[in-house]
Amino acid sequence: MPFGQGRSACVIITMTQNLTIIAILIVAAIVLAVIAYLHRKGTSFTKLVFGSLVVGVVFGIGIQLIWGNTSNITTQTINWLSIIGSGYVALLQTLITPLVAVSLIGAFTRLTDVANLRKIGVTVLATLLITTAIAALLGVLSVFAFHLQGAHFVAGTSADAANLAAIKEHQSALKGVTLPQQIISFFPTNIFADLAGTRATSTIAVVIFSAVTGIAYLGLRKTEPEIAAQVAKGINVLDRLVHGIIKLVLALTPYGIFALITKAAATDSIASIAQLGVFIIAAYVALIAVLIVHTLILLANHINPIRYYKKVWPALIFAFTSRTSAGTLPLNLKIQTESLGINSAIANFAGSFGLTIGQNGCAGVYPAMIATIIAPTVGINVFTPQFILTLVAVVTLASFGSAGVGGGATFSTLMVLGTLNLPVAIMAVIIAIDPIVDMARTAVNVNDSILAGLIAAKATDNLDHKVLDDDENLVANTL
Repeated sequence: MPFGQGRSACVIITMTQNLTIIAILIVAAIVLAVIAYLHRKGTSFTKLVFGSLVVGVVFGIGIQLIWGNTSNITTQTINWLSIIGSGYVALLQTLITPLVAVSLIGAFTRLTDVANLRKIGVTVLATLLITTAIAALLGVLSVFAFHLQGAHFVAGTSADAANLAAIKEHQSALKGVTLPQQIISFFPTNIFADLAGTRATSTIAVVIFSAVTGIAYLGLRKTEPEIAAQVAKGINVLDRLVHGIIKLVLALTPYGIFALITKAAATDSIASIAQLGVFIIAAYVALIAVLIVHTLILLANHINPIRYYKKVWPALIFAFTSRTSAGTLPLNLKIQTESLGINSAIANFAGSFGLTIGQNGCAGVYPAMIATIIAPTVGINVFTPQFILTLVAVVTLASFGSAGVGGGATFSTLMVLGTLNLPVAIMAVIIAIDPIVDMARTAVNVNDSILAGLIAAKATDNLDHKVLDDDENLVANTL
């Protein structure tokens, strides 16, 4: 073909691709316009989010089936849609540390019975950590049930270069750091840097600083009540301001969910999903088993599970679609206080601590599964009680500091693998389908946080049973 004709053909192909990308983006814009119309008409928040999820999955899979998951058309289309999806996530991440700090300090200012403080803290932490240990054990059992130990199911697959690089980057940050040293890193050395999220452990550092500040406030309330009252007033003002900003960001959730899910469905290889499908099924089985354990805890405390899940459903579906426990915190607190009748101080304790400690999905089930899958590849007998008990203990300890945003599960898992001296290469293969598993992990994380608040409120007689037992008392779910 002559040079001129070849160049003309390239121009035509490029123009065709550009027109195709524009056409796809126009369809996406129409979908977003419909979401905006339904939003203005007062459609419930849960319906909007769930609808955006479904439409995003269908739209994304359609793009992948027609143009493939790595084509220029798919890549460029997703790049444009990422302005919405990634922008939404960036806004949420910006607000995480201020929200945690204000919520936790605010919990101390709202605490009326200081004598219950120790019992509240112990009950919340015990619920989070015990359920994490159980979640880790269920993750191990799920690996056994599906015969995943030894990672034979990944035979013939290779790690994506980008995924492997990300794992190596995380690993290098933890290289040579023992578990005790990692725990020491949770403590803040520069609170302003941690408020800016400069470290992987910034969130728990903010939690620790906020808890210390809250305890200092309680001392001030005894010695100088007038100054303490001014502090409480200032915190209340900040709380309202932060939650006002959060409300604006949450209103963008259906649009962000549509863009994020479209990206996942369009770019996550269907072939990889099919090949690693057994791991996805095993993970979901383990996570559902954790929810069953949560349900048994509800029954043991004489709480109607059907009523409970009906009330917390908006938070769970939001967590599932957004994949951020931190972003779910405002809705989490709203449901705890307004639908379940939990004292606001306890709700703030449980919500804040649940972001960084004992996340059942990201820091319980997932690290335990990955470690059990990898261990036999280096000659470890995973069926021995010694291995299982050691793994459960390490996972529970490593659950301190798991961030409530994307990447928290990777961080916790690498801590566990590093402590047990296990290789990470197989993890780089499994991470290819991580978004699918992460949705259920995040929902389980949030449910455990709410459960901890409910159990602590009941144990300290800070639970409004009239609110809890009112089947019609649901969060309005409109933003």
